[in-house]
Amino acid sequence: MKHHFRTRTSIEAPIEDVFAFFSAAGNLERITPPSLRFQILTPLPIKMEEDVLIEYKLRINGIPARWRTRIPVWNPPYEFVDEQLSGPYKSWVHTHRFREEDGRTIMDDHVEYSLPFFPFGLVAYPFVRAQVEAIFAHRAHAIRERFSGE
Repeated sequence: MKHHFRTRTSIEAPIEDVFAFFSAAGNLERITPPSLRFQILTPLPIKMEEDVLIEYKLRINGIPARWRTRIPVWNPPYEFVDEQLSGPYKSWVHTHRFREEDGRTIMDDHVEYSLPFFPFGLVAYPFVRAQVEAIFAHRAHAIRERFSGE
């Protein structure tokens, strides 16, 4: 069963600056909640482009997990997609879209994901959904904070 999460963030910066921030893979650690202990394993810097592979490790509720993603779409400065190849979800596809509006950037995120162990994984859905919402709320705050000082 596929689940969807959507959010929109308004960022007080030009689209080129925002996309450049996301083009530096190391910034992902800056916008991820510290409780996840997120760490990129792929040596930095990573040249972001279509089909690049990135490996991470993190902790979900204290349990160690590894995550491997691929970038199947890379369309600067308007869009990119990361998809989980292996990790804690059965599937995870995150589409990031950017557009400029009145001197600021509007970033739309859409995540389509499935939980493992269907149908038993559905029991965990409300908890997982709350975690996803909290991660993206932290991320939006960290991004706004990053660009507010410029």
